[in-house]
Amino acid sequence: MATPSVENITPAKAPADFHHAQHWASLRAGDTSDGDASVEDDVASSTESISSSILHYRTIHGRTYHSERGNAQYWTPNDEHHNESMDINHHLLSLSLNGKLHLAPLKDDIKKVVDIGTGTGIWAIISDWSALFKEAFRVCKPGGWVESYEASPRMESDDGSVTETCAINEWGKFFIEGGKKLNRTFEILDKDLQKKGMEEAGFVDVQTWDFKAPIGGWAGDPRLKEIGQFAQAALEQDYEGYVLFMANMVLGWSKEEVSTYCAQLRREIRSGRFHPFYRQRVVYGRKPE
Repeated sequence: MATPSVENITPAKAPADFHHAQHWASLRAGDTSDGDASVEDDVASSTESISSSILHYRTIHGRTYHSERGNAQYWTPNDEHHNESMDINHHLLSLSLNGKLHLAPLKDDIKKVVDIGTGTGIWAIISDWSALFKEAFRVCKPGGWVESYEASPRMESDDGSVTETCAINEWGKFFIEGGKKLNRTFEILDKDLQKKGMEEAGFVDVQTWDFKAPIGGWAGDPRLKEIGQFAQAALEQDYEGYVLFMANMVLGWSKEEVSTYCAQLRREIRSGRFHPFYRQRVVYGRKPE
């Protein structure tokens, strides 16, 4: 089935289970505190700004996006402001994997490695995950490995601190509902698309690694605390950049409504009263000899 281009998508009212932006604005009344704003300073020495020239891209509310031919659906900005967030995100992912670039047991004498999408290219641009892994199987050398990393858009908690009424809980809904309209699912972990796709394609020795990455410095374990601080710093760098396309262009929120929501989300995460995490998953498998 053909995928509709962004230009042909009519922005719809937010789903019924979304809280309207006025809800988040009302919560702000009497609350002028943004909590701990030092997180960006804490990680500044560990990150470097990415400098880039942005030419000939789409502009949405002052943010630049890829101008893919015919079907521009990539949902995060490609400007320097957002790339700095991605730079921070890269570091937290490296921490999550204990500094490893991969989990598959590769041999030291590997000849070719093909990276089919990282950072600003892989998320939600795939409409048929089964087809993706079948093609990966076809081109993979016998005995070679294919590895897939994905993350859930949902912010959750194990202790009940993230409830239905808070902005943190709302975050994943933008991507899940927006993905449905774009025919680009964000529920990759929920639907176990990586493992299913690999096994259907013919890969063997398929292994799954799951990890709950904290958001914020609430975790007691020093490593998890550091991961959480970098996760918060990545969001702090560009809350609106992550959600603007989905909320505004796909789901019909105004720029002002998006800003109001992001302000509440920022306050909640900085407050330390919530203990959110998001799920990461790596799945890898081998093509038989």
